[in-house]
Amino acid sequence: MALTSEGSPPAASPARPRSLRARWRRVPFVRRTLFRLRWVLGHSIFSSLTRRIVFLNLVALIVLVSGILYLNQFRAGLIDARVESLLTQGEIIASAIASSATVETNSITLDPERLLEMQAGATVQPGSEAESLDFPINPERVAPLLRRLISPTRTRARLYDRDANLILDSRHLYSLGQIQRLGLPPVAEESDNSVFSWLESQAGRIFGHGGLPVYREAAGGSGTTYSEVMGALTGGPSAVVRSTETGELIVSVAVPIQRARAVLGVLMLSTQGGDIDKIVQAERMAIVRTFAVAALVTVVLSMLLASTIATPLRRLSAAAVRVRRGVNAREEIPDFGDRADEVGNLATALRGMTNALYARMDAIESFAADVSHELKNPLTSLRSAVETLPLARNDESRQRLLAIIQHDVKRLDRLITDISDASRLDAELAREVSSRVDLGGLVASVVDGARAHLKPGRDTRIELKRTPPPAGKTFRVSGHDLRLSQVFTNLVDNARSFVPDHGGEITVGLRRRSRHVVVTVEDNGPGIQAEKIERIFERFYTDRPGAESFGQNSGLGLSISRQIVEAHGGTLEAENILRGDGSVAGARFIVTLPAEE
Repeated sequence: MALTSEGSPPAASPARPRSLRARWRRVPFVRRTLFRLRWVLGHSIFSSLTRRIVFLNLVALIVLVSGILYLNQFRAGLIDARVESLLTQGEIIASAIASSATVETNSITLDPERLLEMQAGATVQPGSEAESLDFPINPERVAPLLRRLISPTRTRARLYDRDANLILDSRHLYSLGQIQRLGLPPVAEESDNSVFSWLESQAGRIFGHGGLPVYREAAGGSGTTYSEVMGALTGGPSAVVRSTETGELIVSVAVPIQRARAVLGVLMLSTQGGDIDKIVQAERMAIVRTFAVAALVTVVLSMLLASTIATPLRRLSAAAVRVRRGVNAREEIPDFGDRADEVGNLATALRGMTNALYARMDAIESFAADVSHELKNPLTSLRSAVETLPLARNDESRQRLLAIIQHDVKRLDRLITDISDASRLDAELAREVSSRVDLGGLVASVVDGARAHLKPGRDTRIELKRTPPPAGKTFRVSGHDLRLSQVFTNLVDNARSFVPDHGGEITVGLRRRSRHVVVTVEDNGPGIQAEKIERIFERFYTDRPGAESFGQNSGLGLSISRQIVEAHGGTLEAENILRGDGSVAGARFIVTLPAEE
C-alpha cells in the first residue's frame, strides 16, 4: 500500500457520483432552481415569439404609465386647489390691510371750490371720499402685518396702490435686527446619471407645460405688466397661471383691497417657482419606480410564459424536421398531451398525423410488395409460355401455349386495373364532395343489374328484402354514390361466385337501425372458414371454389370495399349463417353506414 510523506496511508477520496442525475441531486435546491431559470431564459431570449410577447406586454405597460405620467387631472386639481388657497389667503390679508388703512390721520382736507358749490345748510363730511387721504395704505403699518402673515408660507406677496405702483414686496421686508439675505445662485450639484434621473428629465421634457404665458419680473415694479393686478383694480379677484423659462409653474392671484367699496390698492400673491412641479414630479418618480419594477416583473414573466410556448413548439418543430429527414429510424413526436391548452392539442394532432403518416408509409410499402408479388406470378407463367412456344412440335401444344399466354395477359390486365383503382381510391374520396345518397334506390339498382348479368343456364335467385324505416326516417346517407355502388356490386359478385349454379340464393337486405342504415348480403354458399373471416379483407387474398378457374379474381374486391365503407364512417364485417344444428348455411356481409337525419 502506498504511503504519504508522513508515512500514513492516503485519505480516501470521496466517491464520485456515478451518473449526472446523482451529481445533479447533490446541487442545492436554490442553485438548481436558478440554473433552470437561467436555462429557460437563455433558450427563450432569442426566440422570435418571446421577443414579440415581451414587446407587446411592455408596450401596453408603457402606454398605461405614459397616460398616468401625464397627470392632467392631477396637475389641474393641484392648480385649482392652489388658486383657491391663494384667494382665501389673499382675502384674509387684504381685509387685514384694509383695516389698518382706516387709522386717523388727524387732518381734514377741504376743497374751497367744493365749498362755493354747496347750498345753504349743507355740510361737509370729513373723509367721506377716499381722495381725502394721500396714502390710505400706510407702508410702515402694513409691513409688520404683512411680514407676520406671509413669513410661515412660501408665498410671495406684493402690494400695489391704485395706480399699480409697487408699495411693498415680501422679498424686501425686514424687521429691526433682522439680517438681510440675498438670493445666490444654487451651488452646482454633481450630475446624477441614474436611470431614474434620465427618466425624470425625459418625462419633464415630454410632459412640459406648453401653451402657458412666460413669467417675467415687472420692470420698475409697475403692476401694469400683470393682467391679474389690472383686473383686481376693477374690484374683482383675478388669477393667472404662468410658466418660467425653465418650465416651472407659478400661480399668481390678485385681490383688491377695499374700504367702503373703494379700491385702495391690490394685493398680489404668487407661489414660488416649482412648488406644484415638485409635487407632480414626486408623483411621477413614484410612478416611474413602480413602472421599473413592473417592467422587470413583466419581462421575466413574459419570458417564462413564452418559454412554456416557444420551447414546446421548438421541440415539435425539430421533431417534424427529423421526421422529414428520417430514412431508417421512426422518429417520435414529443408528447405534450397532458397540457390542456393549444400546445397540447397541437402536439396530439402532430403525433396523430405522424402515426398516420407512418401507417400510410407502411401500407404503401406493403402494397408495393403485394403488387410486385402478384405481378410476378402471371409474368413468370407468361415468360415460360413464351419461351416454350418456339419449341412446340405440333399445333395442339402451340394452341395450348397461346391459350395460357392469353389467360395471363387478361390476368395482368385485370390486376393492373384493380391496382390502379385501389391506389387512387383515397385521393378520389378526399377530393370528391359528398352528397346525399338514397341507399334504397341505389341497392335496388345494383340488384337489378346483377339479375341482368346472370350467366345463361344458371338459376341463381337474387332478392331484395327492404324493411320500411320508422316514421320520419329515411335510408339517406352522406357519401359518394359511385363508390357505394361499387361496394354493393363487389359484395353481390362475390356472393354470386360462391353459390351453386343450380339453387343458388342471394338475399340483399336493407333496414334502418337507430342512427344507421344497415345493408346485408347473404348467400347459401359454403361459408367462410372461421380462421379466415378477417383474412378475406386482406389485399390479394383469394380463396375460391376449386371449380372456378385460377386467376379470375385479383383478391382486391373485398379490401377495396372495406376501404370505401370506412372512408364513409361505416363498417364492413363478415360472418357465417348457422343452421339450428350449428352447421354453416352460407355467408353474410354486413355494411353499416351512418344515416343522415
